[in-house]
Amino acid sequence: MNYVDGFVAAVPTANREKYLQHAQKAAAAFKEYGALQVVETWGNDVPEGKVTSFTMAVQRKDDESVVFSWVTWPSKAVRDDAWKKMMEDPRFNPETNPMPFDGKRLIYGGFEMILNA
Repeated sequence: MNYVDGFVAAVPTANREKYLQHAQKAAAAFKEYGALQVVETWGNDVPEGKVTSFTMAVQRKDDESVVFSWVTWPSKAVRDDAWKKMMEDPRFNPETNPMPFDGKRLIYGGFEMILNA
C-alpha cells in the first residue's frame, strides 16, 4: 500500500492566494521526487470543538483558516528518500522561500495506508 504524509495548519485567511502559490511550488517538487498525489484543502466548515478539533490543534486565530493537506507516496522508502532531497533543495529553504503561515503550529506526520476504498 501507499504511504501518506498528512498536514494541518492555521493560515492567515488573507494569505490564501499566497499559500496556494507556495503549495503549488511545493507540489511540483513533491511530484518531482516521486509523490503520486498532492492534495491541499481550505477549511470552510471546520467546527470548534469542546475537547478536540482541528481549530484547537493548530491554535487557529480569528483571522486564520484551517488547511488540511496530504501527499501520497508509492512507499515509505520513496517518501524517506524524497524528504532527504527536499531538505537540501533550495526551493524548501525557509530563508529564501518562507512559509505564508506560522510553521510552529503546523501538525504533520507520516502514515501507513491500511485502507483505500
